[in-house]
Amino acid sequence: MPEGHTLHRLALDHRKVLDGVRVRSSSPQGRFADEARELDGQRVDAVEAYGKHLFYRFESGAHVHVHLGLYGRFRRWRQPALPPRGAIRWRVETSDVCLDLSGPTACELLDQAQVAAIQHRLGPDLLRPDARAAEAWRRLSGSRRALGALLLDQSVMSGVGNVYRAEGLFVAGLHPELRGDELERRDFTRLWKTLRAQLRQGVKDRRIVTVPHPEGRRARKGERTWVYGQRVCRRCDGPIRRWELGQRTMYACEACQRR
Repeated sequence: MPEGHTLHRLALDHRKVLDGVRVRSSSPQGRFADEARELDGQRVDAVEAYGKHLFYRFESGAHVHVHLGLYGRFRRWRQPALPPRGAIRWRVETSDVCLDLSGPTACELLDQAQVAAIQHRLGPDLLRPDARAAEAWRRLSGSRRALGALLLDQSVMSGVGNVYRAEGLFVAGLHPELRGDELERRDFTRLWKTLRAQLRQGVKDRRIVTVPHPEGRRARKGERTWVYGQRVCRRCDGPIRRWELGQRTMYACEACQRR
């Protein structure tokens, strides 16, 4: 499933081509046909990401809410675009570009109150300028659940997925099984800053690369992470422990991340 940096990168890219533009809207697959027809010819007023969600606001006040889930994907074409191929849930077009959405978990038309309700359920999004670290601290420190599980809970903190939780905890030097209510405030601050920096770098790189590399050298596969997907720690050469935590495989170096 895409992590928060992917959604923020999409929002940034889509704002550049859709913001302030009247668009053609259709649903070749048919599952979003009535909603797409309602939006056809309207101006897009805003595109924003919140955690793993995308919101497209139109001049009528309607919003398209997209959650890519495991299989969702946007494809971008130059105009003139070819006829739709496959199960395209939503096609949105300008005179220059065509965006095709396929396979999303959610693609629905909402009003402002419904959008606010979704965002209210989510924890602070580290990539948004309005993210409040104090609110994330309140939600983490009040829980007896393991830190590694809490980071995947989007109601605690938005946008962090399986890769960033492993890499963020490693760089911050925190064991995934540390409980939320055992976390010290200074350690939380270090984790918050670490995750925020990693996610921002992900938006810039369009991929997850958490290990620093010399300027100008592109990280090869297997060199991009400290512990995620690794067999040995890239810092100390110790073994990487793998186990189930929060219904996903956790990766950690228990020499560098002592309990």
